[in-house]
Parts: sequence; structure tokens; C-alpha cells
Amino acid sequence: MSSELRARVLVAAAGIPLAILLIHLGEWYLGGLLMAAAAIGAHEFHSLASAGGARPVRSLALAASPLLVLLAVHDPVFAAWSGRAMTLVVILLLLTACTVVFSRRIEEKPLLSVSATLLGALYTGGTLSFAVLLRHLPETMGTVPAQRWEGTLLVLLPIAVTWAGDSAAFFVGRSIGKTRLAPRVSPGKTVEGGVGGLAASVAMGVVAGFVLDDYGTVPVTPLTGGVIGLVLGVAAQVGDLAESVLKREAGVKDSGAILPGHGGVLDRLDALFFTVPLAYGLLIVTRQLS
Repeated sequence: MSSELRARVLVAAAGIPLAILLIHLGEWYLGGLLMAAAAIGAHEFHSLASAGGARPVRSLALAASPLLVLLAVHDPVFAAWSGRAMTLVVILLLLTACTVVFSRRIEEKPLLSVSATLLGALYTGGTLSFAVLLRHLPETMGTVPAQRWEGTLLVLLPIAVTWAGDSAAFFVGRSIGKTRLAPRVSPGKTVEGGVGGLAASVAMGVVAGFVLDDYGTVPVTPLTGGVIGLVLGVAAQVGDLAESVLKREAGVKDSGAILPGHGGVLDRLDALFFTVPLAYGLLIVTRQLS
């Protein structure tokens, strides 16, 4: 086993049980984990943006990103969170614009700086906030008494589907992959690996449907679970490629080095930035159509 693979295994062995525990505890425990991830992710995002020629206002984005998660922890109802989050984003926009206008020159690309500042906060803190909303979805929908494991399983749904698809895509692509999926963005990814990843995502969605079918708040059956798995599988691969675009523009291999053997927070959560919010929306639609 190489030193890099050994580091990956050790980090996963310690991090996965801790993450599941914090997800199950919910509230401030999960919120603290996500706020830290959002802040680090925003820092990495702005490092990539800076390497690509932008000059984001890091201090504002590093404050706004975890604050978006904090708003979700304070009141994990989408209607309440979205209103406060929009207010925060508008304030961030105005403060960033003022900072850029009065402290920078026109040739320093002020429009790009403002855009990178806002996108960094939304891409990290905005998307991760949906993990809190997912975790407390049974309580906010009025399930009495709330079945505590249901919220945990709802958060684990996009995580499991993403992990299954990513793992299958890697092994299938490495074994039989020949046709490049997006050669200019990520030369290592193949069409065969992508198809294998989608198949694994669907299978994991079906398994999740069997597990969640026993809970009543969000009616996920094996059939709907498979459909959700397919949609999330596509989103996961798009999210992975999106981060590859950012790294390719910045000319770096990894977004950071905080996780030994895994790179940065963006490297580990790139697909989840897409699948977690989408999973929330799909589960809401599923409940309304049932």
C-alpha cells in the first residue's frame, strides 16, 4: 500500500464514523462541522479564483460562507432560511461592491472580484446549508414523534449515492475505460466509468429506498430511490467536473492539502455541493407527488 493510499484509508477510517455521529446528533454538532467545511472550502475556492486572475474579498466571503450554514442551524426550515440567506447575500454583494469600488483599480477586474466573492460563499456555505435542512426535514414537516434516524438517513442518501457512483466510476474506468468523457477538463475520466458510476448510483438509490420505505415523512420507495439515485448520479459527475474546471483554470492538481491523501475540502465535497441541495429538492417533490 502506497503512503498516499495509506493516508487516504486512515483519514476515511477516522473521519467517516465521526461525520456519521455528528450528522445523527444534528443541530449545532452538524452545524459546527459544516461551518468549518464551508469556511475552509471558501478559502480554497478563493485561492483557485486568485490563481485564475480574480481578487475576491476573502474576509467577507469567509464570514458569509459559515454564516449561511449558521442561519440554517438557527431555523432549519427552507422558507425561513432562504429569506435570511437572501438578505445576507444582498448585504455581501453591497459590501463587496463598496470594497472593490473604493479600494481597487479598474484594471484589477472588479466585476470578476465581486462575482468570485459571492460565488465562493454560495458554492460552499449555500449548498452545505441544505445538509442541515435535510437532517431536520422530518421535524420541520411536523412528524410526531420525529423518528430521529430518518433525518440522518436523509443526509446519508446523497452521500451514499455520490460515494457509490464515484467509487464505481473509478474502478470501472480503470478496468475497461477507453473513451474519454471530458478530455479537456479531466483526461482521466471515461465514458465507461461514467456509465458504471451511474449504474452504481441507481443501485444505491434502490437500496436507500428499501431502507427509507419504513419511514413515513418522506415516502421513498425502491422505485423512487432508483430515480433519485440516477438524477443524483448525473449531478455528482457534473459537480466533479465543475471543480476540475476550476482547478484546471488555476493550474493546480488539488484545491488544498488539509486532508492527507485526499487533497482539500473542495476535492472531497465537489460532488456533494451539487447532490445535497438537489436531494433536498427531489425529496420535497417526492413528498408532494405522493
